[in-house]
Amino acid sequence: MNDTTVLAKDLTRRFGGFTAVDKVSIEVKRGEVFGFLGANGAGKTTMIRMLCGLLSPTEGIATVAGYDIRSQSEQVKRNIGYMSQKFSLYNDLTVKENMQFYGGIYNVRPSILKDRMDSWMERLGLVSYRRKSTRAIPVGIKQRLALGCSLLHDPPIIFLDEPTSGVDPRARREFWDVIYALLEEDKTVFVTTHYMDEAEYCSRVSVMQAGKIIAMDSPQRLKDRYGMSHIQDIFIHLLKNGEEKRATPLNLPLSGG
Repeated sequence: MNDTTVLAKDLTRRFGGFTAVDKVSIEVKRGEVFGFLGANGAGKTTMIRMLCGLLSPTEGIATVAGYDIRSQSEQVKRNIGYMSQKFSLYNDLTVKENMQFYGGIYNVRPSILKDRMDSWMERLGLVSYRRKSTRAIPVGIKQRLALGCSLLHDPPIIFLDEPTSGVDPRARREFWDVIYALLEEDKTVFVTTHYMDEAEYCSRVSVMQAGKIIAMDSPQRLKDRYGMSHIQDIFIHLLKNGEEKRATPLNLPLSGG
């Protein structure tokens, strides 16, 4: 069985004369948490949107869950969960109603949807909020709800675009506990973040600058390579000293040690 869930080769996206993503190549295996780390505007969100079949690449090729992102974007969308950077749920609906709505969008059978809703509400600590208007719940709870809605159709691959933005450190750590639980179900998780400490939670992390991946490996191997104890120090070092020779993902070890 092929364990590769996402494969991209020289993926590029231009907007007019601006190159948002510049010849990015990655291979990601089942059960990994793969992080895109970088400042705002580095190309993280554009990369995610291409892999989700929401934005066509200018150049390059990629497959997600075995489907081509150009010609099979609908199949890609059916096999992924996507939590966008901007809160995309309906504030006028209750927590329960939002879940029901998104379950319908994903064509989850009613006989299955109720059990899945109950399960995710329990796992994400949403039970006491189920009848509350989404507008009235805290930001951290909204983020949990958005995650739950993206998982109702049980996708094998989950894309989370800055999922912990705007929440407090404790809520961020609890969110990562949920992500780790997904790995136990043999899922693959992509995360974009500008929080340096969150890189420590990834199996592998890529550092993006100006649309390019300038470093990529497990957090520990990056620390060993640069002789530094913190990913933030490595990140600052890379930005100050320019791009290192771009990593060749297909030759990199995939373990998260």
